[in-house]
Amino acid sequence: MTDTTYDLIVIGAGAVGENIADRAVQGGLTALLIESELVGGECSYWACMPSKALLRSGIALRAAKQVGGAREAVTGNLDVSATFARRNGFTNDWDDQSQVDWVAGAGIDLVRGHARITAEKQVTVDGVVYTARHAVAVSVGSDPLLPDIPGLKDVSPWTSRDATSAKAAPTSLAIIGGGVVAVEMATAYASFGTEVTVLARTGLLGSEEPFAGEAVAASLGRLGATVRLGTSVASTRRTEAGVELTLGDGGTVTAQEVLVATGRVPRTTDLGVDSLGLTPGDWLEVDDTMRVTGFDWLYACGDVNHRALLTHQGKYQARAAGDVIAARALGKPVSDGRWGTHAATADHEAVPQVTFSDPEVASVGLTAVAAERAGYETRVVDYNLGWVAGASLQADGYEGQARMVVDEKRGVILGVTFVGQDVSELIHAATTAIVGEVPLDRLWHAVPAYPTMNEIWLRLLETYGRPA
Repeated sequence: MTDTTYDLIVIGAGAVGENIADRAVQGGLTALLIESELVGGECSYWACMPSKALLRSGIALRAAKQVGGAREAVTGNLDVSATFARRNGFTNDWDDQSQVDWVAGAGIDLVRGHARITAEKQVTVDGVVYTARHAVAVSVGSDPLLPDIPGLKDVSPWTSRDATSAKAAPTSLAIIGGGVVAVEMATAYASFGTEVTVLARTGLLGSEEPFAGEAVAASLGRLGATVRLGTSVASTRRTEAGVELTLGDGGTVTAQEVLVATGRVPRTTDLGVDSLGLTPGDWLEVDDTMRVTGFDWLYACGDVNHRALLTHQGKYQARAAGDVIAARALGKPVSDGRWGTHAATADHEAVPQVTFSDPEVASVGLTAVAAERAGYETRVVDYNLGWVAGASLQADGYEGQARMVVDEKRGVILGVTFVGQDVSELIHAATTAIVGEVPLDRLWHAVPAYPTMNEIWLRLLETYGRPA
């Protein structure tokens, strides 16, 4: 009979779950991964990778048209079918065999099926009970939130999964929401020639600096999309012409498809958490070692703990959790203090994020408003990225903006935001400066190569002013 007892059981074999199990196995434990869908999870098949593949072709074409010499050589339009085919390559046509092979090669066992926690350190899959000697880790992720709009469920709306896995572009697409998914899919489908209408109750990218959403809204307009801010949807219905959305002001929008991108909810409804006294459908609250509040054996990483709904941050949490589970199991020292080996300290004020719109938005740490609310004494430094020599070489008439938020008492950076073409490649330097709490007077000695876009660091420092 197959052994059903492991040191660690991980529910959810996406990028986060894979990392938890891998770190624990490297630490000397046995681990079982349980997955109900595709091994590799949301990021590999329905989120990060396919969405960026859909975006890249249009962005690359427009970038070429922004450079004299290349502009004159561009004679055709975007090949939409080839773009979708390239996306299929990144998802391996939704075949997870390569990921399954990796799991086996890492020394991790895999079981397919729906997992439910049925008792302490006990997980049941299709009637088979698996027991953990030390820990159970939950990395089941999140699902799109469907707002309570009359008629919405009846029109079979697209979610982010539908948008990233579509076989072809619709003639028209209405998008409800103004966050990252809404902005990225609006950019992609507008590039395909789809008539896109974005309906956002407030501004775009509300958690970013205000100038970021404003720049993206203007760019979407140039792509031919319609962006309607301060707009709510009162009801929806499907007609012969498509999906008709009645707006809060009484107006209507009709589109072939409607994409709902208004937030996420945790996949804890049918996880069995009620057997532990927790509420199904709630996020799982954790400490900095990812241990669920009130339990010494239950961990939760990634979206499901609601700390930072980003793949890279979930993998960061997973590394800390896998290592600390092994350390605790084997009686080794635990480093769970601020910036400790087993603590996900960066989750609080040092989270990097990129929105792959056109222009890109790359940010890390606190916005000016968030820093002020947190009680910091701050100074905000802005600089036009288009004035940097390296940026002007990237594109004729380069447009972009940079902001640095400084903690005046300590002389360190709290947050950085870049908006512009290719700024995603700038953000890790900012992340390093924030995590390392590098003093501004030391950053003067980090000399950016010329002429690169990284010269923005010198310009921000010069604008701030060199210490006497």
